[in-house]
Amino acid sequence: MAETVSPSGPTSPAHLLASLDPLLRAWLPGQRWFAGKGRPVTGFSAVAVTELLPLAGLSAPPGQGRAPAARLGLYHLLVRAHQPPAPGAEPHPGDCYQLLVGAREALPPRLAPALIGHVERGPLAGHTVYDALYDPRPAEVLLEALRTRARVGGLRFERDPGQEIRDGLAARLLTVEQSNSSVVYGDTFILKLLRRVVPGVNPDLEIPLALAGEGCARVPAPTAWLRTEPAGGADEPYVLAVLQPFLRGAADGWELALRARTKGEGFGPQARALGRATADVHLALAHALPTVTLARSRLEPLVGGMIRRLAAAVHAVPALRPHESGLRSAYTALADLAAEGRTWTAQRVHGDLHLGQCLRAPDGQWSLIDFEGEPARPLAERRMPQPALRDVAGMLRSFDYAAHSAGPPQPGWAAACRAAYCTGYAEVAGHDPRADPVLLRAYETDKAVYEVLYEARHRPDWLPVPLSAVHRLASPDQP
Repeated sequence: MAETVSPSGPTSPAHLLASLDPLLRAWLPGQRWFAGKGRPVTGFSAVAVTELLPLAGLSAPPGQGRAPAARLGLYHLLVRAHQPPAPGAEPHPGDCYQLLVGAREALPPRLAPALIGHVERGPLAGHTVYDALYDPRPAEVLLEALRTRARVGGLRFERDPGQEIRDGLAARLLTVEQSNSSVVYGDTFILKLLRRVVPGVNPDLEIPLALAGEGCARVPAPTAWLRTEPAGGADEPYVLAVLQPFLRGAADGWELALRARTKGEGFGPQARALGRATADVHLALAHALPTVTLARSRLEPLVGGMIRRLAAAVHAVPALRPHESGLRSAYTALADLAAEGRTWTAQRVHGDLHLGQCLRAPDGQWSLIDFEGEPARPLAERRMPQPALRDVAGMLRSFDYAAHSAGPPQPGWAAACRAAYCTGYAEVAGHDPRADPVLLRAYETDKAVYEVLYEARHRPDWLPVPLSAVHRLASPDQP
């Protein structure tokens, strides 16, 4: 592998990024994981640029016995996309995105979905550039770097010394809709490459490592990970990717729920088992990482954040305006309890729990994955201790989504799932989430408001789903 692109000269990060700029402006906003949709990209700045493979050609990774491939360059980019601020938002330096860019003289038809564009000038002039994760060979280069604990420029490929990574595993990109990118290696490992990255300790690595230390089998233990230290040391290190065991034959909780609903079958036994799995993870996290007591002084900022998010969502989505007062009452009811002296325990949680973050193995065992939290929220907030009911509320909202998908809404189906899930949770945790209705309503409301804003921006056809929950949660007879 080559070293970091030189800081000056024709192949400097500035020259490389300038040559890619017009192509990235057109390509990046169309990606599922791009967070700034609806606002133009006005430019890019380089956080870090690393040449992983020079255009001289790609040699086979050790032990694979391939002949040298056609000319192919591979570049790892951390780029900050500059955009005008959203209406009502504070000025922002721009989100940082992780790109793995391949360069070929011509793109084979199998890589057509990965096309970024044809470079007209600069160090890659005359070449076609593309999202290299679609290409098995560059993806295999990442696994080999993790296996050998490589260091390339500011990139640090690290792994658990107690786990082995076999070489020669074929790579394939998962094309399901997600907010990051995932590559599976030979049905043995799965690499999650984070797309929008921020400096600091990322919970998607921190929490699974802590749970592995507790022996919690509900979450796959990290095998390897990728970090970087930006030039100059101005920022904290970035966590860029995490490699974990691939749960072969496991089924996605969302797909299982939809399948049951489409067939007219209940999902209660699965929901109950999933509640038990969630409680297992919460108990392990409470033991592995610090907990705090939420009294009035700590709760008021939390409630204030909920109220601010509601105000911003109402400003962006006028359909929320008739329900604003009722939704706010869910938060003020929680503040009133705190003012009366009520306290709650807060701990580290999943942060974005829903059916799509749960996998059921062929033996019936449920696992939880993807501990990044809601990417739109600041990293410091995602790492803060929270009441465990925040995760419970997220799962209850997910059952509601499943009940409103693939056909006429079935609120009774969702209610049965919600009850079974809470029952299973109580069997392990020793307390039923429904015994704290004010806290649960506040978190369900906060989640539904987030969903309304998300769907309005990204999937308008789905907007009626969270709006139906808004009607329920804003009702004055809601507990």
